Amino acid sequence: MKGYTSKNIRNIALLGHGGSGKTTFLESALLATGVTKKLGRVEDGNTVSDYDKMEIERGYSINTSIVPIEWKGSKINFIDTPGYPDFVGEVDEALSVAGAAVIMIDAGAGIQVGTEQAWKSCERHHTPRFIVINKRDKDEFDFFKTFDELKERFGSALVPLSWPLSADIDDDLKEAIASSDDELMEKYFEGEEFTDEEIRDGLVKGISAGEIVPVCSSAFSIGQGVEGLLDVLLAYVPTPLEHGPYPAIDSDNNPIEVMSVTDAPMSAFIFKTIVDPFVGKISILKVITGKLNAGDEVYNERVDKTEKIGKLFFLRGKQQVELNYAEAGDIAAVAKLQTAKTSDTLCDPAHLVRYMPIDFPKPCYYLAIEPKDKNDEEKMGTGLNRLHEEDPSFVVERNSETHQTLIGGQGDIQLNVILAKLKDRFGVDVNIVPQKIAYRETIRGTSDVQGKHKKQSGGAGQYGDVWIRFSPSDQDFEFSEEIFGGAIPKNYIPAVEKGLRECMEKGPLAGCRVQGVKAVLYDGSYHEVDSNEVSFKIAASLAFKKGIQEAKPVLLEPIMKLEINVPNDSTGDVMGDLTKRRGRILGMEPQADGSQKLIAVVPQAELFDYALGLRAMTQGKGSFTMEFNSYADVPKAIQDKIIEEHAKKA
Repeated sequence: MKGYTSKNIRNIALLGHGGSGKTTFLESALLATGVTKKLGRVEDGNTVSDYDKMEIERGYSINTSIVPIEWKGSKINFIDTPGYPDFVGEVDEALSVAGAAVIMIDAGAGIQVGTEQAWKSCERHHTPRFIVINKRDKDEFDFFKTFDELKERFGSALVPLSWPLSADIDDDLKEAIASSDDELMEKYFEGEEFTDEEIRDGLVKGISAGEIVPVCSSAFSIGQGVEGLLDVLLAYVPTPLEHGPYPAIDSDNNPIEVMSVTDAPMSAFIFKTIVDPFVGKISILKVITGKLNAGDEVYNERVDKTEKIGKLFFLRGKQQVELNYAEAGDIAAVAKLQTAKTSDTLCDPAHLVRYMPIDFPKPCYYLAIEPKDKNDEEKMGTGLNRLHEEDPSFVVERNSETHQTLIGGQGDIQLNVILAKLKDRFGVDVNIVPQKIAYRETIRGTSDVQGKHKKQSGGAGQYGDVWIRFSPSDQDFEFSEEIFGGAIPKNYIPAVEKGLRECMEKGPLAGCRVQGVKAVLYDGSYHEVDSNEVSFKIAASLAFKKGIQEAKPVLLEPIMKLEINVPNDSTGDVMGDLTKRRGRILGMEPQADGSQKLIAVVPQAELFDYALGLRAMTQGKGSFTMEFNSYADVPKAIQDKIIEEHAKKA
């Protein structure tokens, strides 16, 4: 494939619910442009974009793939994204570089969860969009019925669009075009016809601003609408040079805006990473400014290192097509960059710039895992870190209190795919184990106790004696001393504090970390010969165990704050479910799109499966974010059970 100039490039993300026809469209386009000789089918596992072994086995897209189509002297880089909500991170990667998006809709199914998620993603990224109602060959197809449903859900910017256009267009489209320009609006009110050029310019302007969303129909599986859609996209999608400014940081760490231009030093943004078991790491990037050549020295500001570009190539599914250069606006790939990762900027070493990283959604569903073979612990960590490079929307965490390895993402499908890749690529099989809660212990009362350690053996003995008052504190741990008259020498007091602090790591109820305790050392005694620092540390630990037990100890559990977006008709079910999970609703805020935002606090112990529960209650339309809020007393019945289980293991 030859190199293309910026004005002849389009970058378009394909979005939509699983099964809506994104992959089939690409197969039809590849067939129509002579790249392939036979229409690939998802069911047969022979499509260009779904080439991964797991995609073929499962029958749906898992990864974003790049499929360039050459059409009428231009190149359209299609970025095919998965349709399942779990893979929204892949959509964010695609929209970070796309000039527009095509949202596919199954004519028989209408608006689905993936449709709404695609629309919301475009809104969040301010991406111009087109809607294609696919599978119009179905008996139940009714364009205007589906169009009316879409318009009711997504607003008045939607207008029907058939191809080719002419000056004789319907009133809705004419009015939408007029709204994009004051002069066209005046001409519209005076009843004058638009020229073909005015129609095109008005459409491009309106689509770019998000004020016009064209709606087309197709039947890609039988080849209908393919060439027409390619024509529409070529005509009305902004070129890379017409893309809005990219927010960035300059060499002095000042915020700037960068326009995509050719006559400027090279800069490029890595929006996706592929960890190929044979080729190694592949970095997929969009050139923002200038021209990237094979063999160029590029600078990565994040790691303060310069690397040399080796082979530069286009991707078409798994196929690699080598090239000499990629101009501003084009998408290319580079293999074996040592330090680069997704969201990095590569630039001319003499002209530093850093583009804003992709804002991936926070994980809301976690699994605790451990290798089936204990010897695979290190290999598991290495494999998960490599997979995180490929999919930054999932995270790997090691909980220092529960000593569990957690992986977090958007749902069970995503995490099961991660574990399947871990086994397939890195040979590590894992068990999913129950998650442990990082409970804490504290006191609600006061105590005044003695801790005395006395040990006599044949040689030197050990002697330490302390009197300590314990009481609640709003700090994790407070220590002070009120020793008078040299009851304990000053040089032993730090040992007392150290002994107490070490005991805070493991409380008497269930072995959990202790917090919210004030300890005042006010008396004690020592022995001229047998006292030492170790003796006073042991005496302090004896006082701690006795003192905490006498100061009404309680178990604390982490409470999470949730912000939950739910469809209005699911609000009652969701609120009832939160109550069953021991949650407390703090507020409810109506949203502009007709949904509700619920704000609630819920014990973490009740939330391990919440992502799956919310999805079931809202037919996949609900979403939530979660963050730590506070600790609160565990109800007595639950506390007694936790303490009993701990005692059995002790």
